[in-house]
Amino acid sequence: MNQMNTIKKKDPRTWIPSLYFAMGLPFVVLSMVSVLMFDDLGISKEQIGLFTSAIMLPWTLKFLWSPLLEMAKTKKQIVILTQIVSGICFALLALSLPLNHFFAISIALMGVVALSGATHDIVADGVYLEELSSSEQAKYIGWQGASYNLAKILTSGALVYLAGWLKDSMGALIAWMIIMALYACIMICIGLYHHFVLPGTANKVSIGKQKSSKEVFALIKEVVVTFFQKKHVIFYLVFILLYRLAEGLAIKMVPLFLKDSVANGGLGLSVQDIGLVYGSFGAAAFLLGSLLAGYYIARSNLKRTLFSLCLSFNIPFIVYFILAIYQPESLWLVGSGIVLEYFGYGFGFVGLMLFMMQEVARGKHKMAHYAFATGIMNLGYMIPGMLSGYLCGWLGYTLFFAIVMVAAIPALIATKFVPFHKELPIEGEEVNS
Repeated sequence: MNQMNTIKKKDPRTWIPSLYFAMGLPFVVLSMVSVLMFDDLGISKEQIGLFTSAIMLPWTLKFLWSPLLEMAKTKKQIVILTQIVSGICFALLALSLPLNHFFAISIALMGVVALSGATHDIVADGVYLEELSSSEQAKYIGWQGASYNLAKILTSGALVYLAGWLKDSMGALIAWMIIMALYACIMICIGLYHHFVLPGTANKVSIGKQKSSKEVFALIKEVVVTFFQKKHVIFYLVFILLYRLAEGLAIKMVPLFLKDSVANGGLGLSVQDIGLVYGSFGAAAFLLGSLLAGYYIARSNLKRTLFSLCLSFNIPFIVYFILAIYQPESLWLVGSGIVLEYFGYGFGFVGLMLFMMQEVARGKHKMAHYAFATGIMNLGYMIPGMLSGYLCGWLGYTLFFAIVMVAAIPALIATKFVPFHKELPIEGEEVNS
C-alpha cells in the first residue's frame, strides 16, 4: 500500500503552476481584457462597465454550490472539465465576434466562463488542500501567487500587446478573434495536460457514506447561519465592501482612459502600450508589492499595519486623477504612475485577504466562511464596476477619478475602528465571538 501511494504521489511542481495559471486566466480575461476588446469593437463604456462587471457574479456566489462539489468522485475530474469548458467557450467567443449580435452572445459565453471559472477556483483550492500536507502548503504558497500573476502578465500584458500589433495589420475584429482563440487553446491544452499530471485522489466524501442532497443543503444552511452569528460580522462585511469601493469604480474605466483620445480626456495610448505598461510592468509591480507586504505584516501584526495597508491600497488611485489633469505624452511617465499604483494595490490587497482569513473566517467552517467573505468582497468590487461606465460618461475622466479618491475615504475611516479579536481560536474550534 505504501508503495502504491508513493507511485501515485505527483510532484507538486508539475501541477501547481499550471493549476493556478488556469485559475488566473479566465478571471483576468473577463475582468480586464474584455474591456479593451469591446472598446475596440465599438461598444460604449456604459455597456462595458455594466456587463463586464455583472458577469463576475459567479465569483461572488460560488460559496453556495461549493458543498455540492463534495459529491464528485475526485476533484480532478471537475478541474479538467471546467478548464475544457472555459476553453471551448473562448473558442465560441472568437467565432461569435463577426456576428451581428456579437455583444449579447459574447456576454452570454463569458457568463458560462465565469461560472466554470468560479467552480474551477473552488475545486483547484480543494486539490491543493487535500493533496499537500500543511508544511507543503506553506512551501508552495508562493508558487500559487507567482503562477496566478504569470497568467495576469501573459493574459493582460503579452497577449494584449499582440492584439494591438495584429490590430494594426489585420483590423480589430480579426485581431481579437485570434487572441480569444489563443486563450481557448491555452485552457484546453492545460486541461489535457492535467489529465496526466494532476493528482486524482478519491474524494473522502465519496468513500463510505456519501452525503445526501438533504444533508448538503443542511450544511449550506449551517454555514450561512454560523457566519452571521459571528460577533462584529456586520461591521466586518461593511469594512470588506468599503475596502475595494474605489478600486471597483476605477478598474473598468482605467484601460478605457488610457486608450481614449486626448481630445476626449484620455491619454491616447495604443493597445500595445497598454499591454506593456498596464498588463506587464503593472502586474509585476503588483506581485512585488504583495511579496513585500507579507514581510511587512510579519514584522509587526495585522492590527498595527492594517491602516497603512489600506492607505497603500487606496491612495495611489490619485495617479489617475493627476494623469487625467495633465494628460502627459511620455509613456515612461504614464508607465511609472501605473507601476506605482499597482505596487500600492498589491501591497494593500494582502491586508484585506489576511483580515478575512484571520478575523472573518475564524472557527468552524473556516474554508466555507472564507469563501463567503471573498464572495462579499467581490460583490463590493462588482457593483461599483457596473455603475462606473455611466458615472464616467456623465462626469468625464477628471471628475470621475476625483470621485474615486473620495470613495476611498470611507474605507480609511472604517479601518481605524474595525474590531479585532484578542487571540486566535484553537484549530477547529467554533467561535462566534
